[in-house]
Amino acid sequence: MKKLFLSTAIALGLAGAALADPAEGTWKTEADDGAYAHVDLSMCGAAVCGVIARTFNTDGEYASPNIGKTLVIDMVPAGDGSYAGKVWRPSNDKIYIGKMDLNGNSLALRGCVAGGLICSKQTWSRVN
Repeated sequence: MKKLFLSTAIALGLAGAALADPAEGTWKTEADDGAYAHVDLSMCGAAVCGVIARTFNTDGEYASPNIGKTLVIDMVPAGDGSYAGKVWRPSNDKIYIGKMDLNGNSLALRGCVAGGLICSKQTWSRVN
């Protein structure tokens, strides 16, 4: 019985690991209006979402009211390292059409308006 339980636990653990997305983890944003954040990306259904975990400014880490808020919204993977969804920009409290491109430990994010004609871009670096 112990062997059956152990085999089942291992199989479920491996299945969970197989469902992980390569973008999952903690990412450091570029500075925006003098501050940057660490964003935790994780699965939210079949998509990837990102929540602000820590915030920093020129004085170091600080307790922003944006901690815990979702910055990356329902980014659906296309299977080639690219994603499409939405992004929220805290400095102006607006949500934009979002795109992400993963390349190793670098994540290029774009927030766009006008059907994607006008975009603002940031490149994030993996923290872990």
